[in-house]
Amino acid sequence: MRQIYLRPCAFIETPVGFDGQAARLAGTMVYFSALEVIQTEGGKRHSKALVALSELETHLSDLPQELGDKARQQFAHITASRPAIKMGARTIQLDQPRVMGILNCTPDSFSDGGTHGDVEAQALAGGEMAAAGASIIDVGGESTRPGAPLIWEGDEIKRVQPVIERLANAGHALSIDTRKAAVMEASLQAGASMINDISALLYDDRALAVAKASDCPIVLMHAPSQSSDPHKNDGYHDVLFDVYDWLEERVDALVAAGIARQRLLIDPGLGFGKSLSDNLVLVNNLSLFHGIGCPILFGASRKRMIGALSNEAPADARLGGSIFLAMKAVEQGAHIVRVHDVPETVQAIHVWRGLRDSALTAG
Repeated sequence: MRQIYLRPCAFIETPVGFDGQAARLAGTMVYFSALEVIQTEGGKRHSKALVALSELETHLSDLPQELGDKARQQFAHITASRPAIKMGARTIQLDQPRVMGILNCTPDSFSDGGTHGDVEAQALAGGEMAAAGASIIDVGGESTRPGAPLIWEGDEIKRVQPVIERLANAGHALSIDTRKAAVMEASLQAGASMINDISALLYDDRALAVAKASDCPIVLMHAPSQSSDPHKNDGYHDVLFDVYDWLEERVDALVAAGIARQRLLIDPGLGFGKSLSDNLVLVNNLSLFHGIGCPILFGASRKRMIGALSNEAPADARLGGSIFLAMKAVEQGAHIVRVHDVPETVQAIHVWRGLRDSALTAG
């Protein structure tokens, strides 16, 4: 069966003076002037064309109606602004890139396991991330690195609940990074207002009901397996379109189950059951995922791919690569970047924003 995908490209600094030749990407401060129109068949690439924005409708009118209509729907998603996300009393606008700070309350996470010590130290670290510019603090109590042991949900709750309570009482916007329904419930009760699930609500049979009842934003991440080992992988036809199709189908399934689309965010899941070459393909083509119509959360901070490209640099020596990947995502319209190094990433985004503001005002 033939499928079609649109990837925004030919990014420009400003649309001023290019009426009808450029469009805004998913409500962000990124503008594009062309699209790569890709057709696949049997899960593999069949054809592609680079089409100027001003010529898109002419190009689509020459396609079979079903493909043309699907492409038009994707284009509508690509050019639509994303609604602000509501996190308790906080409203987070998505018209500029936001930073999500990673707060691991674990002894064994791949990068910073045990770094933050006890509950008070963890809460202090979360507060410092917010003070440095993180819009959301993502609290996790179970490592999902390759080979990490599965822990009992009661132990996971004991790790995250007191930290969430302290940070919520201080007024911070908090996400709970878990795939277990009981942990979601306890964390939401403690003051979290976003669910970030690496299994896209598939690991735990109760997760969908808990998430639906919560009325909070939900991050759906792609992983090739929703078993206890999220890195298990039987291979891809083409990682880019396999991940896209999986996320699109998951979004459609949750919308059909009664969860509003505006509550859903998507994450391509870098590093989860993906090789270095797979990860690079996803980063280079991240803008394709705007066609699904949900805000994009991107997480590459300190991941193994950076070490693989830089003489096996250890996790705590991957700052440069982490910032570059975050900004690569920002320049493709990622709405939220999930990072360990909040001050440095926020600074990079501020510089990017200054350049963007200058381009827009100068024309």
